[in-house]
Amino acid sequence: MSATFGGRSGRQGRISQWLRGRRPKEDTAEDGGREALLLATAEAGLPLAPAAYPAPGYGCSCDRVGCPTPARHPVSFAWQTQSTTDRAQIERWARDQPQANFITATGMTHDVLDVPLEAGRAALDRLLGEGVEVGPVAESDDGRMLFFTLTRGTPEDEDEWWPCELDCHPETMDEHPGLRWHCRGSYVLVPPARLPGDAGRGVRWVRGPEHPLPEPLTLLEALTDAGARHAATGTDSHADTAWPSRR
Repeated sequence: MSATFGGRSGRQGRISQWLRGRRPKEDTAEDGGREALLLATAEAGLPLAPAAYPAPGYGCSCDRVGCPTPARHPVSFAWQTQSTTDRAQIERWARDQPQANFITATGMTHDVLDVPLEAGRAALDRLLGEGVEVGPVAESDDGRMLFFTLTRGTPEDEDEWWPCELDCHPETMDEHPGLRWHCRGSYVLVPPARLPGDAGRGVRWVRGPEHPLPEPLTLLEALTDAGARHAATGTDSHADTAWPSRR
């Protein structure tokens, strides 16, 4: 579906031009920019569901005191079944919940490779320089870069699934330092999203959803190499990063 979307040159050009000419703080419901980006994301095949947003006090619009991932989690416990690419439903959500962030559920049609920001920027430069097809890429002011890829698929053997929780276990860090592979059972925020803290903090597209999703293994070597170099500097920190919260 994403490849078909990427092939619509007229619309692709308009979305790319819009992305280049806009700043994240201008993505408001009033000017239609937020809704346009969400619809473009859904049309690219990424299923969406409403998420919390920054609020005074505890920093999250949810009613959970001490929310561990403020403004970064779905609003419904049924987010996996609720997630959809249906245009009419997303329009209703966007208009009825004008402040809401949105998440995309991974492991259905796509995965996300989530790396430290500086490592991601280095890897992106390398991949583009080598002529590798890179799909949508987003930056988060939490200090992460998100590479959207095709999903790893549905193995016949359930034991072959790689739940995203494995990415935070120590034994995986030596092989893929700093890398989180969001697949089945996980989610990430999609642009335009707002984060708690200073005005303008959020998640934005570096490469928009009009780019076809690549196979994840075509990006993995560059991301792993960049992550290893970044980890060697001792600058990686997970203190202010979002991780899916079981809600």
